[in-house]
Amino acid sequence: MDEHFRTAPAASNLPMLLGLLTVWYNNFFGAQTIGIMPYAANLARFPAYLQQLQMESNGKHVDLDGHVVDYQTGPIIWGEPGTDGQHSFYQLLHQGTKLVPCDMIGFCRPLSMLADQHDLLMANLFAQAEALGFGKTENELIAEGSPGSQTPFRATEGNRPTNMILAYQLDPATLGRLVALYEHSVFTQGAIWGIDSFDQWGVELGKVLASRIVPELDHHTEPKLSHDASTNALIERYRRLRA
Repeated sequence: MDEHFRTAPAASNLPMLLGLLTVWYNNFFGAQTIGIMPYAANLARFPAYLQQLQMESNGKHVDLDGHVVDYQTGPIIWGEPGTDGQHSFYQLLHQGTKLVPCDMIGFCRPLSMLADQHDLLMANLFAQAEALGFGKTENELIAEGSPGSQTPFRATEGNRPTNMILAYQLDPATLGRLVALYEHSVFTQGAIWGIDSFDQWGVELGKVLASRIVPELDHHTEPKLSHDASTNALIERYRRLRA
């Protein structure tokens, strides 16, 4: 994947295309989040990894010259394994008022002997992508015999964007390729936005403040506090109730 990113032309460069699509939906369509939906239980924590990768890297409000930007940078990254999400938040993806681009990840070969179950899993993956992409109009529903009282509520607009990543099998090499795919995508986004994807001063500020607060939590000595009124009140309440 590293060599592919370095040498492939833009039109077929997967990390570059993934990064460009992120910029496209974030900056031109106002989409503030991206959903990561792996249809593999073994990748249950993969969306959380990508949260750290993307949001810590590109959550920046100044450019490389230190000037405040006047455009949106890194989107919010979130997600769950596909079949879990289908019974929790997919309803909003299909019929809600927010545009949420999604990356859907599937594998052709199962990791277990339950091949029939894997076929069902993949059928759900393909069906969700089809439904998000094309929806179903009221006329189509009426032609299928939908009761008039239900039809407006059952109609789905479609045209909800998805990237489909379909790999051969989930193995260590493929996982490494997926990680590298998103790493180079994040770099692409940062290059376009003109920001530094490799610092994390916002996180450092929290660490500095935490090191200052730790000795102030001692309810025996109760040192004098000099934070803002809200933080002072929280520390005082904690010291009082902890004792």
